[in-house]
Amino acid sequence: MNATSSYDLAPIASVALLGLALALGPLAWVWLRHRGADLSTRLAALTWVTLFLTFDLVLFGAFTRLTDSGLGCPDWPGCYGNASPLGAQADISAAQTALPSGPVTHGKAWVEMVHRYLATGVGVLILVLAVLSWWERWRVRREHGAGWTKVHGLRAPLSPWWATATLVWVALQGAFGALTVTMKLYPAIVTAHLLGGIGLLALLAAQTQAHARAALRLSPPLYAGSIAVAALVLVQIALGGWVSTNYAVLACSDFPTCQGQWWPPMDFAHGFALFRALGEGKDGGYVPFAALTAIHYVHRGVACLVLLALALLAWRLHAEGSVAAKRWALALIGVGLWQLGSGLANVLLGWPLLAAVGHTAGASALTVLLTVLIVRATQARRRAPAAGTGRRAHASGFVESRAQR
Repeated sequence: MNATSSYDLAPIASVALLGLALALGPLAWVWLRHRGADLSTRLAALTWVTLFLTFDLVLFGAFTRLTDSGLGCPDWPGCYGNASPLGAQADISAAQTALPSGPVTHGKAWVEMVHRYLATGVGVLILVLAVLSWWERWRVRREHGAGWTKVHGLRAPLSPWWATATLVWVALQGAFGALTVTMKLYPAIVTAHLLGGIGLLALLAAQTQAHARAALRLSPPLYAGSIAVAALVLVQIALGGWVSTNYAVLACSDFPTCQGQWWPPMDFAHGFALFRALGEGKDGGYVPFAALTAIHYVHRGVACLVLLALALLAWRLHAEGSVAAKRWALALIGVGLWQLGSGLANVLLGWPLLAAVGHTAGASALTVLLTVLIVRATQARRRAPAAGTGRRAHASGFVESRAQR
């Protein structure tokens, strides 16, 4: 299929309606379960539900990529100009007959289109979050005025700009999803699409904590260390995406060595050339096997750093002494061990689908955990000066009262 036929917008309304229909279920569940509650409570519940469904969407996206279904429908947003593979059976059958093991089969087409439907449904939920967040802001200001938090001593609702930024982010994510198809699984685009999903998880996780108003007090060094670990994890997720999109997992099938060597032949220049098509090196020829080895080996090396950093962070959290900090330590250690086990399974068992999807699940869970940890610690740091100011004001008033007597 040529580049000009990669986009066929004829079925876009039908695909959008299918996404809307999928979103109506979670919306109805939130509204019925929290009937009688105020809008702020419903917004908090809807944010949690959207985070859960986005987590599932990221995993299904990994399943789509790992089953080679990314080009199951080689146009966008539909399938051969239809809203579902049902209307494209003749085209799919022709492509499957011509190349039975190729990217287009009936099964792969359904996997790809279900992924698009789910993504559209999540987009609808985020759109509803943005609209209701602005509605809540307008309602509160109408009832209490612009400076109501200072006059009444109440907490302001979460800024609607958070939901708006999430809406913009998911729109960009949809654009990268389209490019993933139309640019034929261009590795840099596919990796960016994965990182977009991870960023969406982080945005939604941060918003759930803003609604919860929970806090976790950390020492300044531990707070800075948490941010550093999160940054390192983000780098590792990007490297993991680069391994997966370049099919470099099996470049090393043994552990702890690679190809029976501690330092096998590696080609970093071809391996980390970003602007190249799938399977090509930086000069347009076939990507050398040494380049795939370099991609795999760098990911493995940074994984060791991440596990060490997580262990150190968990140890310091446990040393804080509070029950909450100890629970965070156990959670981080648990996810770290999960990632170690699923990563080893990918290498030693020949990249089984369950282990590969599980590895993506661990990376997503780690993203959510670290985001929540940092947001709660940030909330505690912001409240500390305010609490100190309140104590000083109370002490000043007490002294003034004694002086007047």
